[in-house]
Amino acid sequence: MAENDRPEPESAVTGDRVRYDEPAPGVARATLTRSENGNLQDVRLFYQLDAAYKRAAADDSVAVFVLAAEGDDFSLGHDVEALFSTEGMEQVTLEGGFGSGGVAGDLAWETEVFLELHWRWRNFPKPVIAAVQGRVFAGGMMTMWPADLIVASEDATFADPVTGFGIGHVEFFLHPWELGARRAKEFLFTGETMTAAEAKQIGMVSRVVARDELESATLALAERIAERPAFGLRMAKKSVNQTADIQGQWNALQAAFAVHTLGHAHSRIAHDGAYIDPAGFALTRDIWGLPDTEV
Repeated sequence: MAENDRPEPESAVTGDRVRYDEPAPGVARATLTRSENGNLQDVRLFYQLDAAYKRAAADDSVAVFVLAAEGDDFSLGHDVEALFSTEGMEQVTLEGGFGSGGVAGDLAWETEVFLELHWRWRNFPKPVIAAVQGRVFAGGMMTMWPADLIVASEDATFADPVTGFGIGHVEFFLHPWELGARRAKEFLFTGETMTAAEAKQIGMVSRVVARDELESATLALAERIAERPAFGLRMAKKSVNQTADIQGQWNALQAAFAVHTLGHAHSRIAHDGAYIDPAGFALTRDIWGLPDTEV
């Protein structure tokens, strides 16, 4: 497809990537259902997840929102084959410019889908708990991070190995906030995985439980929180988030996002129009379970 021939966004079909239910009084849950490919993220998944957030926000009977995923892995990250596709988009910001050519179109797309959507979820006014299992890689981490609490199964592992693809980090750059500066640098420089126990030790993960207890433990925590007055919960979350805002979190995210976009721009020049350095597939083959043949 030529750069200027990108189709305009169209509404996503609700329910083929995300399931919405209310598993307990006062608790709503969105579950990623693309388990056949490790819950890889395309725009359809993101906009259906956004619709779930909006539904829970508008429902006054919902006090706590849970984000979960079917299958062995919470999410292996972005669906690279669908990168920058507008199929299934349902624009929710005023960004525009999705049909622009070159880096301008890339920037518009990533601003809407990665930066602004995920920031919306970070500012969701009710407590959010993410329940994660298996591999939580790259984009999977940034979709988990807007949650207020994270419950991880013992087998959960975390990684952002995209320096191997010539990109400094994923788009929603909360690494220094979640890991601390030096641990964030080591995490990004090496591309190594972090265990659930390590993630709990540094404070990124709230609780670690057995795999078969992940759902029940998450719901028990959600129900406990849901017993408290909704306004008190809302104000507690607002105060913590505003403290991070005062510390410059939003400004830092925007600055890092510009650097991320620069990585794509460099790759398009250096690698014949490819958005990422193809050498990254060999460097990350083991953690993603890629075949030994070149991809």
